[in-house]
Amino acid sequence: MRFISTLFLLLALAVCSLAQVNIQAERYTLPNGLTVILHQDKSVPIAAVNIWYHVGSANEKVGRTGFAHLFEHMLFQGSQNVGDDQHFSLIQEAGGTLNGSTNNDRTNYFETVPNNFLEMALWLESDRMGFLLPAMTQEKLDNQRDVVKNERRQGVDNQPYGRTSERVAAMLYESTHPYSWPVIGSMEDLSAASLEDVKEFFRNYYVPNNASLVVAGDFDVAQTKEWINKYYGDIPPRKGIEPLAVNQPALATEKRETMEDRVQLPRLTITWHSTPLTGQDDAVLDILGDVLAGGKNSRLYKALVYDKQIAQNVFAGQGSRALAGTFSVTVTAKPDVSLSDVEKIVDEEIEKVKNTPPTDREIQRSKNGTKATFIYRLQSVGGKADQLNWFNTMWGDPATINRELDRYAKITPIDVQNAAKKHLIKNRAVFSVVPTGKKELEAKPMSN
Repeated sequence: MRFISTLFLLLALAVCSLAQVNIQAERYTLPNGLTVILHQDKSVPIAAVNIWYHVGSANEKVGRTGFAHLFEHMLFQGSQNVGDDQHFSLIQEAGGTLNGSTNNDRTNYFETVPNNFLEMALWLESDRMGFLLPAMTQEKLDNQRDVVKNERRQGVDNQPYGRTSERVAAMLYESTHPYSWPVIGSMEDLSAASLEDVKEFFRNYYVPNNASLVVAGDFDVAQTKEWINKYYGDIPPRKGIEPLAVNQPALATEKRETMEDRVQLPRLTITWHSTPLTGQDDAVLDILGDVLAGGKNSRLYKALVYDKQIAQNVFAGQGSRALAGTFSVTVTAKPDVSLSDVEKIVDEEIEKVKNTPPTDREIQRSKNGTKATFIYRLQSVGGKADQLNWFNTMWGDPATINRELDRYAKITPIDVQNAAKKHLIKNRAVFSVVPTGKKELEAKPMSN
């Protein structure tokens, strides 16, 4: 055990000594607007292809939600020159891996292959960017619509606490705000989606001037540029793509709701509007989340789980998104514990941070964890490719990857205290989930 503890200490010290990373990448733009980023890593003979489309659920319209996620599924169903479901089989037969994901602000697709299959991976991505529509059929749409509906049933409707995030979003945002609906969409909207609706979504957003392509790994730069120009250069752009712009919303008062669910343990979620991803306090709120609930030495964990022994687990953190951010605290209580008692302790711990800055040790522990997590994401060529695309798409410059840790390095205890005072105010959304028939466990407003 002493050896293991010493090893962890040495690793922690190594992380602390890292001031920043130095990921070198070349960025250029094709005449049709496609951004290309190349990063070489010759440590192993593999290559990663990673493409981000700057479109997510926030780009959808009221009554037509779920399109961005539905499209993630549709893009694996074949294109003009790739047979149905062949994208998966071609990559896997080459010994590669692949997947895609969707969130509020972007949709991404990625493959990692032995480097002698890099051309194939580039061609596959280009064929579905340029030639998906000829292969899109009503049968494929119906099939994937059913798949997504099943995902919603499993992950939301029939999942314990599964409706929490969309219920909280409805409390926080007006119905027309891009973050007011869930990424997966509603059953009604998925049912209503027509083939022409889906095709129009593709025409609007799956275009080269709304995309960022990263190639990372062991590859020949000149040859790769030639392939990219060959396969992507003739895909036409679309004019008139305007970035979404909304004001950071705010609540005029505290809101409270309760949901009875088929669960054994009550759960409390408190959410505040905070700041968008690029806002001044985004990184500070990350550290505040760690101070409150980042591990077993954090304040809320000690107070609720160890000292009072009324909670099973606790989470706190900043939700960093492009248009608007939120800060939330979620506590899963023990059986039959009143969420009012939980809320009282949460509020007490938050007030302590507002009244007295966190210790230097708490701040440093958070910074160490942030560095370790960030560096962990860069351990593979696929991870580096995705991070380069993250910083290019969300921050406008892939080189921001080398300055990310700077956002945290200069944060002081006073900064964290001030952020708590500024953002963790009385106007918030308080959402209780209680076992069916036990509404008396909900968090009730504190009497004056």
